[in-house]
Amino acid sequence: MISAGRQETFMAVILITGGARSGKSKRAEARARAFPGRPVYVATAEALDAEMEERIATHRARRGTDWIEREVPLDLAQALVATDGGGARLVDCLTLWLSNLLHAEREWEREVTELAGALPRFKSPVLLVTNEVGLGIVPDNALARSFRDAAGIMNQIIADVADEVEFVVAGLPMKLK
Repeated sequence: MISAGRQETFMAVILITGGARSGKSKRAEARARAFPGRPVYVATAEALDAEMEERIATHRARRGTDWIEREVPLDLAQALVATDGGGARLVDCLTLWLSNLLHAEREWEREVTELAGALPRFKSPVLLVTNEVGLGIVPDNALARSFRDAAGIMNQIIADVADEVEFVVAGLPMKLK
């Protein structure tokens, strides 16, 4: 409710997780559009090959031109600070961001903790897409196991500070928190 002299705040932190091609990005886009203001798409992917270029193009075509786009492979918390105060920000996706941090040999645990600490302080909503990578078989190599473990830890840290958490399967969201 809006009281005299005070604007209603729409702040929310929403984590949307699921497997590959589960519909989580499409769900997050719809949720971001439901907030007032022009939505901001914070892309963590880098087009390093033709397949990734095609994936990015598919996402852009689906979203249309009503989004403000920011490409942020590494400095996610700073990008969210810079875009606060307008429409909802959609981060797609945390798992690629984690991969970028690991590849750049940055302290991923510190950066995830920094992000988690910043999320509740933003004025504008933040929707974060991430992959649930721990539901399959145990990977057969140390690098893949290390990534799976880091992603699971990151998802737990962000889910802890999120106001809502959804798990998307076959395009259908299930509310977890």
